[in-house]
Amino acid sequence: MGSGACEFHVLAVDDSSIDRAVISRVLRNFKYRVTTVDSAERALEVLESEPSFNMIITDYCMPEMNGYELLRRIKESRELREIPVVIMSSEYVPNRISRCLEEGAQDFLIKPVRPSDVSRLHCIIRQ
Repeated sequence: MGSGACEFHVLAVDDSSIDRAVISRVLRNFKYRVTTVDSAERALEVLESEPSFNMIITDYCMPEMNGYELLRRIKESRELREIPVVIMSSEYVPNRISRCLEEGAQDFLIKPVRPSDVSRLHCIIRQ
């Protein structure tokens, strides 16, 4: 890609419109291209039609299908399993964090996502 073009496309999943706006703004400030959706189910629909994301960042606590269940579905898919997944939550629950990392999450962030978190994400997205 030429200079000035966004290199990385991130799918951000969160049922909170405020949290979607925050993560989107933080990532866009670092020149990421961001697509946001409000549910894990919608994320799977988007991934089915456009599986070329460089990373997925998802909230843990969402109705119907939570971030852990979304992570499991992605890691079970031959087409999607190589996309790095980062889980975020407003709650620091060590066993929840461990479970997500054991299932294949690349990282676990505590909300709100801050610009300092983006450097960690950049290392993950390049893998």
